[in-house]
Amino acid sequence: MRTRFATVSLAALSLLVLAGCASPTSPAAEPTADGGCSYVESGQAAAGDVTAPPADPVGAQNVTLETSAGAIPMTFDAERTPCTVNSFVSLAQQGYFDDSECHRLTTSGIYVLQCGDPSATGMGGPGYSFGDELDGSETYPAGTVAMANAGPDTNGSQFFLVYEDSQLPPSYTVFGQMDAEGLAVVREIAAAGAEGGSGDGAPVTPVVISGVTID
Repeated sequence: MRTRFATVSLAALSLLVLAGCASPTSPAAEPTADGGCSYVESGQAAAGDVTAPPADPVGAQNVTLETSAGAIPMTFDAERTPCTVNSFVSLAQQGYFDDSECHRLTTSGIYVLQCGDPSATGMGGPGYSFGDELDGSETYPAGTVAMANAGPDTNGSQFFLVYEDSQLPPSYTVFGQMDAEGLAVVREIAAAGAEGGSGDGAPVTPVVISGVTID
């Protein structure tokens, strides 16, 4: 069942839209001293029996979201954000994103499609959290792939796809870029708008991730 969202003011829009579920009392998940990644238990997985990612991060990846609206190819930056890429790839390999719905589209103030919550409520996560990978220089031009969060070091499984340049604080880990084909798909989704004509809500065009291809 698709969850409907109330209209919010633009002042609160970026915080609400880019929120991802994580316990605010969870300890911060920091990279380990030997360069590995740390993932901290946080709540229950929104879908399936999720195993936390391995501590040793994977390398750079070319990834394609296969969706009901079309394929969205992306390139991940595993050198800059190794723990984020490691988590996404692990979840994808476990089928966590399969048959999940991109639950939120914003078409005013900021311009993003938010995905990664199998419950489609904006509250679901993978059952663990991990630290931000930020250096303060983050910007969010069209094509950006970044993590949603509920505050510092609360990353889980939710992410957002930026389809037009958006002004956001450098608080969201940027871990990849869509290619031109993927950006075109997201822009077409955005062109149909959000339900009820709102600037923030479920997309009129349903977007279901059928699977994730990793090269």
